[in-house]
Amino acid sequence: MEILQKLVPFTFLLVLLPSLVSSQEQANQVGNCTGNDNNPKLSPQLTFEATVHGFLLWASMGFLMPVGILIIRMSKTEECRRRLKILVYVHAALQIVSVLLVTAGAIMSIKNFENAFNNHHQRLGLALYGIIWLPALIGFFRPQRGTNGRSVWFFTHWILGTALSLLGIINIYTGLEAYHRKTRKSVRVWTIVFTIQISFVAFFYLFQEKWEYIQKQGVILGNEPTGPTNQQISPKEKKKELAMEPC
Repeated sequence: MEILQKLVPFTFLLVLLPSLVSSQEQANQVGNCTGNDNNPKLSPQLTFEATVHGFLLWASMGFLMPVGILIIRMSKTEECRRRLKILVYVHAALQIVSVLLVTAGAIMSIKNFENAFNNHHQRLGLALYGIIWLPALIGFFRPQRGTNGRSVWFFTHWILGTALSLLGIINIYTGLEAYHRKTRKSVRVWTIVFTIQISFVAFFYLFQEKWEYIQKQGVILGNEPTGPTNQQISPKEKKKELAMEPC
């Protein structure tokens, strides 16, 4: 299961990115041949609305959703029940706010923009609008740990959340390119900034995977642990130690 969880995000990227890049190159070639006659410049009002739309989608799928994923991953090694509940509630709150922002962006795009769905940005956006509520709704029906449906629920919730986050990130890049074509404004700075942000998120995602392993290796302190290991501590002593741990 852990191997599958690590491979699925990269599989999505490997499958989707080549098609996006090739299609984008074809679109650029067509635009160059026609002199961009089919892409008239947006009015100042539409430019402002497109900017707000992009900010809403970035705040939701480019920031809040990845941060929510990082926060819930912190609960894997959390033993204090109070802190565990806090992490779960923060994760849920971030995801709910993210869904609401995406919904607001969807309403804005349907109301104000021409939706011909003839490019990747609009098609991906339509798919995201259709499934954005599923992980949130599934999250409210979380089975108790140890029940039969817990594994199925966890995998479904995880795969939907991961797919949405990856598709949202890809759609932000396609949205920046669409904004550039429509407004003739450079988006290089925003693309670089967003790439740096996503790189940090990916780094922390991978770092979380190895943090416990690094601690066990004694790399943080530079020395091997001198105290007894978990295997050497009796269950009674371990239970007493956890009960005394401040939360």
